[in-house]
Amino acid sequence: MMRRMSRLRQRALLAGCVLTALLAAAGLFVTDHGINPHVWLIVLTMAFLGLLAALDPWLRRRHNAELSTDEHLDAACRALATGLQAQWNEEVHSRGLTEPDLLDLHWTAAELDVSAEPAAPPGRSDAVVSAFQRQVNRRMVILGEAGTGKSTVAMLLTCGLLDRYDGGMVPVLLPLSTWDPAVEDIRTWLSRRLYEDHPALRNTELYGSYAGDLLIEQHRVLPVLDGFDDIPAHQRADALARISKAFGVTRPLVLTSRTTEFAQAVHLAGPVPGADVVELAPLDLDEVAAYLRASADSRGAARWEPVFIHLREEPDGRLADALSTPLTMWLASMVYADSEAEPTELLDRGRFPDARAVSDHLCDELVSRAFGNRAFAHHARASQVWPRDRARRWLEFLAHEMRDRGIRELAWWELRRSVGRTWLAVLGALVLGAIGGFGVGWLMAYSITPSLAPVTGLVAGIGVGAAALSAAQERKTKPRLGIWRSLLLVPGVLGLAAGLVFGALYGLSAGLVVGLGLAVAVALRFALSSATELSQASSPQWTMARDRIAVWTGSLVLAVVFGSAAALVFGPGQTGMVGLGLASGLMLGFALAVLHLRWWWFTVARIWLALRGKLPWELMVFLEDSRKLGVLCRAGACYQFRHGLVQDRLAEHETTTRSAGQVLRSPFSARAASER
Repeated sequence: MMRRMSRLRQRALLAGCVLTALLAAAGLFVTDHGINPHVWLIVLTMAFLGLLAALDPWLRRRHNAELSTDEHLDAACRALATGLQAQWNEEVHSRGLTEPDLLDLHWTAAELDVSAEPAAPPGRSDAVVSAFQRQVNRRMVILGEAGTGKSTVAMLLTCGLLDRYDGGMVPVLLPLSTWDPAVEDIRTWLSRRLYEDHPALRNTELYGSYAGDLLIEQHRVLPVLDGFDDIPAHQRADALARISKAFGVTRPLVLTSRTTEFAQAVHLAGPVPGADVVELAPLDLDEVAAYLRASADSRGAARWEPVFIHLREEPDGRLADALSTPLTMWLASMVYADSEAEPTELLDRGRFPDARAVSDHLCDELVSRAFGNRAFAHHARASQVWPRDRARRWLEFLAHEMRDRGIRELAWWELRRSVGRTWLAVLGALVLGAIGGFGVGWLMAYSITPSLAPVTGLVAGIGVGAAALSAAQERKTKPRLGIWRSLLLVPGVLGLAAGLVFGALYGLSAGLVVGLGLAVAVALRFALSSATELSQASSPQWTMARDRIAVWTGSLVLAVVFGSAAALVFGPGQTGMVGLGLASGLMLGFALAVLHLRWWWFTVARIWLALRGKLPWELMVFLEDSRKLGVLCRAGACYQFRHGLVQDRLAEHETTTRSAGQVLRSPFSARAASER
């Protein structure tokens, strides 16, 4: 009921803001029919303030600024579990993990001495939830080599626990590559990620203050931490010690890692107390053959027979070693799915002398097959056929940027980091300053003082540009408490101040329109910044859509208000000034609406990188098509490469290309590289 009321209040506020702006403009066209514009605007202003008072959460809920109560946190847990369930079930389905012929992964107790607990019983991925729930402390460490399916098991466990959720701890799957143990405590990082992935947790009306922090502190979140080995080597021992300390022996925990990296950290920091440590086993060759036959048609299965014969003859050979991991086996099924590719090429010892050469070849061929293939794109329901060479170059750039930052997640709002911070701020400020300044100058050119148009436009442009430079600095978002949550006081005070200034300069009607317009703009920003959809499955498209709605709604409302003010101030009785004011207001409103939105800075970075050929113009379409084609996958509001091996292989190509280019440009590049 609380969630429905909050959503209803938000929608009522949005509708009220838009309706007020439209009525303010419409009133100008009926003043010739005996309606006094002063009376019209005064009544409209009082009605709008009354709407704000009726919807004001600060006035309606005295305890809104207090810490989250148990009722708040229970509601947050239920909504969070609903959103995560939809998110991960959709991803499991898109990766084909619900198919009836799904390969069943199995594990045994770890062979290395990495646990202080008795040897864990063997298990299988189709019963991972039961195995986890049978564990006394519900603490599990899943080990395995690259591509053995650790992330898949963690995802299946998360989905299974969410499907069975009936209260208690909410499983949250997160990659550890985004955690820097030297900078953040693990609990601080967890709460930060909760707020980033689920911004509705900041809705203090629904969930109280600091809901995300309290979910962590009160043990209402079950951390499923994927990719411990992605933490830099020199930080792993400290990271493991911090994890063990933050999540004591009685707190449920899931951790995945490559075996060697985890064993090295345990040697320095000690084992994870109370945790069952299991290790995923290599696939049996019969399982490999059965999977590859099932994934191909009758002709394709026949092409695999020479490979199967070789596997039986050399069960310990380099090809058997390569195909014994689920990742490489899946890559092989994708690469050799059509009649043009011949799997018997893998038998060539000259081309593929070891297992690494096989996996590198399959990673390369996955990208080559996914792009430039019209039939495959149609089968995968991609929006278009992307040029193979360009697609590879774009993916290599993204992989290299991610590797340089040491991350496995590609968040669209983090693309700004691929452009220098200063250069990004200057670009964004110049564009917004030009848009806002031109809008104001254009309007002033047709006003009663056209000679002031250049100066006024320049001043407005400088002001908008300075605001953009300030907004370009990244800041941590904090819950707004107390009076800053008031819909009535903050818009009312700001609108009154602006209205008095314009009223003294241009008359009562102008002051009323400008003051009302500023109050509408502030209230609209409040409405659009208060997310209520915690139960909504997160995705890159959904998070970006929220920002775009804020941009265009704010721009249009400010355009209507600015057009009304222009008609009153500069052209009484001239309907042409209303249209000019609308156009100018749209430009200025856009410049002001996007200042603090991630979408704008993403757009600046995307356009700049596209101009340089680093990324496509339709970046989000390309990323989503790459997901449909199997190269990327989705983790909440972020994209990931289908596996770290695919990302690393593409990053290697980018590094090789850059190094080759440097060698061609400078005769001293090779010497410098060798010295490094």
